[in-house]
Amino acid sequence: QVQLVESGGGLVQAGGSLRLSCVASGGTFSAYDMGWFRQAPGKKREFVAGITWSGSSTDYTHSVKGRFTISRDNAKNTVYLQMDSLQPEDTAVYLCAADRFGGGTYSVATVDYWGHGTQVTVSS
Repeated sequence: QVQLVESGGGLVQAGGSLRLSCVASGGTFSAYDMGWFRQAPGKKREFVAGITWSGSSTDYTHSVKGRFTISRDNAKNTVYLQMDSLQPEDTAVYLCAADRFGGGTYSVATVDYWGHGTQVTVSS
């Protein structure tokens, strides 16, 4: 059983930056592809960014490419999401996800473990 705990959310003005962190425990962190998803009120949970177990490959949803950067530190069992040039439409709960057999693809259906999420609110 893997536990995921996110931190780093908050309130920021449009154009600002936040860095989210997700610390994993209870499993072999380096065995999992890791992802960030988000869910806004009344909307479906959506993929934001993903990184393979080795960190050699990343993927992003189109709307955040060039603004968000995902990274991981396997020695610290931690995955990060650096979010720059934030916009009001980025407002959502951001959830960390661990996927054992995703093969570098990321979807809600294949996630094995979820964190509880951290709120990101971007004001205009």
